[in-house]
Amino acid sequence: MMLDRVAGNAAAMEAVKAALAQGRLSHSVLLLGEEGAGAGFCARCLAADWLYPEGGAAAEAVVRGEGAECLSVRAENKSNTISVDQVRRVRREVYNTALSAKGRAVIFYAAHRMQAEAANALLKVLEEPPAGVLFLLTATTPAAVLPTIRSRCAAVQLSALPEEECAAFVERARARCKDAGFLSAVYGGRIGCVLRCIDDPSRRAVLDDALAAARCAAESDGYRLAALLAGYEKRKADALTLLDDLRAVCGAVVRGEQAAGLTAAQAAAAAREAGWAMGLLQANVNDKLVFSCLAARLCR
Repeated sequence: MMLDRVAGNAAAMEAVKAALAQGRLSHSVLLLGEEGAGAGFCARCLAADWLYPEGGAAAEAVVRGEGAECLSVRAENKSNTISVDQVRRVRREVYNTALSAKGRAVIFYAAHRMQAEAANALLKVLEEPPAGVLFLLTATTPAAVLPTIRSRCAAVQLSALPEEECAAFVERARARCKDAGFLSAVYGGRIGCVLRCIDDPSRRAVLDDALAAARCAAESDGYRLAALLAGYEKRKADALTLLDDLRAVCGAVVRGEQAAGLTAAQAAAAAREAGWAMGLLQANVNDKLVFSCLAARLCR
């Protein structure tokens, strides 16, 4: 089964596989886990096993996110939300087109990013689901999903791996990686975050900038930090990732990891400041002003 590829979370996976094998899997499943914990990968594996229990090339395609019978919905606009138009397109697709003998699966990635109107449109579908369609939703927490949607889904909670287990998995899966232990510590065992950092050079560059920002904070080098942050002006998504990575680095230091020359006290303070800046950026406060204040606060 493709679900056998999901690392960790053995009890949850056994329960899902049993429901699938016994034909009692809910038509709607909510996979819960913090960013990078593997909810999206698990959703694709479950979709593959539901559509193609015999496995094979078609199942592999679904796991890669390429299967024709598995529709994917992600936040795709400037506000990083799922719009009502996206949900309506899916509704038309599953109600108005002929299904193959295998059925169809629909994955809503980061369902907590749905606009209110989109969530209400999805609720109408889940209240009267079309036959032969499996709906899979991923979200960070149950509270982030509309309660009426949550009540119509079977919930599966996924946890990050223990850091040592995550590092061991990464070393097997990405033999070229030389710092699996460090990355696993920074991301707290969130294997998806670790793998993205290894596989995507642009993603690794953001982490490297977060480490550089942490060093600036440790050395009270406000000038260098301000110059680094200026490179993220007008790049809101990347800026939020940078600040989230800075918090992750600081969290690892607080838990005992050595990084960027930070003390635990410095790391705790820097994490608070990064969170403060993230809140302002998410509220659409001018990024140049936020970065100027952040550099001053981190290096005071």
